[in-house]
Amino acid sequence: MVVILKDGVKESSLMEIIEYLDAYNVSVSVTKGTHTTILGLVGDTSSVDQDAIRAFSVVEDVKRIQEPYKAANKKFHPEPTVVDIGGIKIGGGNFQVIAGPCSVESEEQIIEVAQAVKASGATLMRGGAFKPRTSPYAFQGLRAGGIDLLLEAKARTGMPIVTEIMSAAHLPFFDEVDVIQVGARNMQNFELLKMLGKQDKPILLKRGLANTIEEWLMSAEYIMAGGNKNVILCERGIRTFETATRNTLDLSAVTVLKEKTHLPVIVDPSHATGIVQYVEPLSIAAVAAGADGLIIEVHNNPQKALCDGPQSLTPAQFDTTMKKILKMRKFMETEMMN
Repeated sequence: MVVILKDGVKESSLMEIIEYLDAYNVSVSVTKGTHTTILGLVGDTSSVDQDAIRAFSVVEDVKRIQEPYKAANKKFHPEPTVVDIGGIKIGGGNFQVIAGPCSVESEEQIIEVAQAVKASGATLMRGGAFKPRTSPYAFQGLRAGGIDLLLEAKARTGMPIVTEIMSAAHLPFFDEVDVIQVGARNMQNFELLKMLGKQDKPILLKRGLANTIEEWLMSAEYIMAGGNKNVILCERGIRTFETATRNTLDLSAVTVLKEKTHLPVIVDPSHATGIVQYVEPLSIAAVAAGADGLIIEVHNNPQKALCDGPQSLTPAQFDTTMKKILKMRKFMETEMMN
């Protein structure tokens, strides 16, 4: 990190800002030019507050030379992280598909879907119990009762369960949940992220509706800074000016993240598009882009779904899609070996 000072800075002001920076336990080097003085910060600058430095009247600008995230940074952790979920591994060459309905609606529904997606090759089951909805009048899930039904489906199928949390106050309900999902709307709920950093279970962190990759990685950093290193990133599309799909699926994020972080990256083509016929081709494209997994919505009767029916595959459609996904996955593995 470098701090560029304004022309004509007094020695007393220079010493004041150096003393302030010393508190961050970084080494400060001073370079004096004819018109500009530059302070170079060497060490772990991830906790340095750029805005606080800019508040000094003698500061012209602050620039980072290195990314502000450290725990999630591939430079400090070159080997890929493998997240182990009861023996099911994601990352480091391990590819998994998570499938299930947007929302848990009944015991019959969740059991039927769980058995169907398992038979087609999915290894983890998703289902919403606490549902964030744009309208306060829309179905918002069965809440704790929905988690009970997910656990019943897990008992019947043996599949680990993935479900979304909306508030730290709900954590007691998640004791037996295998993977806690943080939805797009909560990606920057920093108090929630801090609490999840204290949990001893994997966190699936979805990208925010209009967040940059760096902001997304900084949210992962919040969780990892608390001690929980088991974070899975999920690209689920971002809001752009395009209206042909629900969101714009940013598959370039997969390749960018593979360069910047060691964390596993999965893709959600269902929420990205909001249109069922686009889910299959974008699932295949995500595999080709190098994703470590997919999370796909499947409902046994999409026309009567209480949530996101238009983007949900039927079990039969999912089975066909899985065959194509696995075929592409096999092709990718063969190419990597050649």
